[in-house]
Amino acid sequence: MVTVTARKPPRGKTAVPEPAKCSVCDGTGEVSRTVLVGRKRRAVGEQAGLCLNCLGSGNAPAD
Repeated sequence: MVTVTARKPPRGKTAVPEPAKCSVCDGTGEVSRTVLVGRKRRAVGEQAGLCLNCLGSGNAPAD
């Protein structure tokens, strides 16, 4: 006769949900701004900067 015992689930870390991404920078932590030059203010490129909504973390701020 064979005895069958129930196994317990393995102990380990539980799944931690990922924090929501920042909606302004899409989770990258930086945003681009157009650089304007000259009297007529023509666009010549973009400059990357820190996202002020999430302060560069990429996570949505808690309201």
